[in-house]
Amino acid sequence: MAGANESVDRIKRRRDGVLNALVSSIPYAKFLGVSFDRRGNELTSILTYDPKLIGNPAPPRLHGGATAGFLEVAAIVEIAWTSMWQDMEEGRLSLEALEAGEIPSLPKTIDITVDYLNPGLPRDAYARARVNRFGRRYASVQVEAWQDKKEKLFASASCHFLMPQREG
Repeated sequence: MAGANESVDRIKRRRDGVLNALVSSIPYAKFLGVSFDRRGNELTSILTYDPKLIGNPAPPRLHGGATAGFLEVAAIVEIAWTSMWQDMEEGRLSLEALEAGEIPSLPKTIDITVDYLNPGLPRDAYARARVNRFGRRYASVQVEAWQDKKEKLFASASCHFLMPQREG
């Protein structure tokens, strides 16, 4: 039974390593303080509260640009993760290559429409992105963000991306 657990642990480490390498390749994610919680192939984006993210000081509210940036990062990572998943699982994408900086090209934003539904409060925020369309040239993603209760969104976004051309 120890062998099976070692195999599961190795798979988890590989998946987490690939995700961390992907997120580390996006400097704006680091600047904002965005991290990701992974459960299987499902990602939850986390915007850790930092006073630099406040736009309106009285009463304190998250800056709209920080909110939009958070939603965009969540969408880009979701698309990249979806794109990389099969290659990662079949061994065509190695953690070693990613750690050496060989990150696949990321999608380019065509447009993003953000709906600010409630004020972003000075606390951690969470988001989930859902890929609606994933083609060779184009992808469409919906993102929903909340703070205290998932049922009470403070922002949502509709994003469209130009997909990088795959080699081969």
